[in-house]
Amino acid sequence: MDALGLLYLVFCLAICAFGIWVYSKKKDIVPLYIGFAYALFSIDRFIALLGLASGMDILGIVLRVVAYLLVLFALYKALVKNR
Repeated sequence: MDALGLLYLVFCLAICAFGIWVYSKKKDIVPLYIGFAYALFSIDRFIALLGLASGMDILGIVLRVVAYLLVLFALYKALVKNR
């Protein structure tokens, strides 16, 4: 098992959990979007750690693109909210 990939998965899950926790405390949707994006990154990393990534290249790309778009959307929401 890849140690760096495992570390990446742990940090992705930590950010996901922290985003959900902050949302539950502050009721601000931005951390929830970021947490959900990192949940998608976690799914992609988990698939890679299991060794199933070779046959699921398209799924990995889709998961990453959607996750990055969620982060961009969350940052946009944070920008618009402060105006």
